[in-house]
Amino acid sequence: MKLVTTVNDARAAVRVAKREGKRVGLVPTMGALHAGHISLVRAVKARCDFVVASVFVNPAQFGPKEDYSKYPRTLEADLGKLEAEGVDLVFAPAVEEIYPPGATTFVNVDEISERLDGRSRPGHFRGVATVVAKLFHILEPDLVFFGQKDAAQVAIIRRMVRDLMFPVEMVVAPIIREADGLALSSRNVYLSPDERREALVLSRALREIEARYRAGERDATKLIEAARAVFATEPSVRVDYIALVDPETLGDVATAAAGTLAAVAAFVGTTRLIDNAILDQNRRR
Repeated sequence: MKLVTTVNDARAAVRVAKREGKRVGLVPTMGALHAGHISLVRAVKARCDFVVASVFVNPAQFGPKEDYSKYPRTLEADLGKLEAEGVDLVFAPAVEEIYPPGATTFVNVDEISERLDGRSRPGHFRGVATVVAKLFHILEPDLVFFGQKDAAQVAIIRRMVRDLMFPVEMVVAPIIREADGLALSSRNVYLSPDERREALVLSRALREIEARYRAGERDATKLIEAARAVFATEPSVRVDYIALVDPETLGDVATAAAGTLAAVAAFVGTTRLIDNAILDQNRRR
């Protein structure tokens, strides 16, 4: 496994692989790797000849009152995990390498970026779209792999890929959960034992929506009310949003159908967590 920290070295390594006819797959991460990230790496290995992982805590997607300074940084441990999985190249640049002094160009995906997490975290998805666009330019992947947990991010990057005509195929892998249902997240390390227990309310709320949908309920307002009642069982958890949306546009739907995205976000203590489920996914057209 090769570690590079500069744009020039990353480009050079990828171009050697491409000259050798290798198919390049990318897993973009902010580090603090967990089993969800590793599942993406394994998915890349199954479809690509040259596996690239980026490790970069992107300051542009954090608001002024968010957790950029304390976001977990575990590069040494991350490198050990990536090497054990047979990753070929790790790109771990400094902030100045991605955002040179005086940089003023950003990528904004209008309208869709203001929904779900974008509504409560203004500017977040501008930062996400910008860094992913830069990674695409630098690393020139044939395939890029994301996790379904970041469903809003997936929708926005998919729109950006289409609009800016990036020659890359997006692959979205299922959410990886703990045995009790908690979606894996790098931010889970912030949770105290009591908060870890309280955090299970996110997945319980989604399961309630799914159960009522399977029982025949289609009214989005009633499904959201059912999820809100589940959240009420953990009064210390502060709901950010509960939404039923189109997974491509992130626009609210009045009537749930196969493929509708049920998404939740909440603060457990000071930690903001997200989770989601696709209703009746097997019948999604």
